[in-house]
Amino acid sequence: MTEQITELKERLVVGSKRDGRNCYDPQAKRELIEASLQPGVSVAKLALTHGINANLLRKWIGKHQCQSMAGGLRRPSAAMPAPFIPVVPVSTQRTPTTPPELAARLPNGVRLEWSSLSPDQLARVLQLLSALPCSDSIPG
Repeated sequence: MTEQITELKERLVVGSKRDGRNCYDPQAKRELIEASLQPGVSVAKLALTHGINANLLRKWIGKHQCQSMAGGLRRPSAAMPAPFIPVVPVSTQRTPTTPPELAARLPNGVRLEWSSLSPDQLARVLQLLSALPCSDSIPG
């Protein structure tokens, strides 16, 4: 493990700018970001081990997550389960003229109910909800 850390640390900085800031290898940055996204990893300790500022690593992580969400590149990791919100139908009997009913209980205990939306409106609500970033700080 220490060999991997040393090797990555050596590859990370590839040069310096005139103002003293370092230039970083994109592949080494990506590897460091991926390592920081593993469960139980301390971002501060990882940054310190690799000789960079923890705030800089957090900035890289944030940019990576925004790019992944915007580009649809988010791929579920084997170590991190995909976010899941159970959708439970409110009633099983409805007439064809009755709009669909939907209820969901979020992990924080909030209950959402949609009963008077048209199918197009409901599809739009679900599309907007699926585009929201999820928090890794919520257990479960």
